[in-house]
Amino acid sequence: MMPTVLVFTGLMIASATFAAMLWSIAYPERRLWPPKRYTMTTPILVWVPTFTLFGILIALGVIEWGSLPIPTWLRFGVGLPLIVAGNVVVWSEAAKFGFAQTGGAKGTLRTSGIYRYSRNPQYVADIAMIVGWTVLCASPGAALISFAGIAVLIAAPFAEEPWLKKQYGSAFEDYRATVRRFL
Repeated sequence: MMPTVLVFTGLMIASATFAAMLWSIAYPERRLWPPKRYTMTTPILVWVPTFTLFGILIALGVIEWGSLPIPTWLRFGVGLPLIVAGNVVVWSEAAKFGFAQTGGAKGTLRTSGIYRYSRNPQYVADIAMIVGWTVLCASPGAALISFAGIAVLIAAPFAEEPWLKKQYGSAFEDYRATVRRFL
């Protein structure tokens, strides 16, 4: 019963977030992401669903640990390094940006450091962590939530780019012309 509730809750959170991304892509002037104004409630609206989804992913992985037939060498040899590398990138970049800007507040256009290689290294790192955890825990429920979470992370830059173009103009256009969206 518990995995079913977690899967359902995770899919609802991911679906709502994905719908917000699609809305923002289709209607950039009425976008939900990135937020038009960063207020006191913005961190709650951004981080509660994000950390809840990651928490569900972790819980499902622990509950269903080893349920899929993935060899142990692959689980630990691929899964663990992806988790570690993803965390290093995400948390180091979040520390440089600050949580407000990472959560949608206006800031400066980052084009240096790891942003020389990817316009969205934090999303790439989040995807690496999700894939790593899914491989490591070998859980069918976690795999299902992983696919939904990755869809959100792939859609997010498409919602952000019109805003970035409006905020940073030709500086963003020049950057976009020379640096790939993901890898």
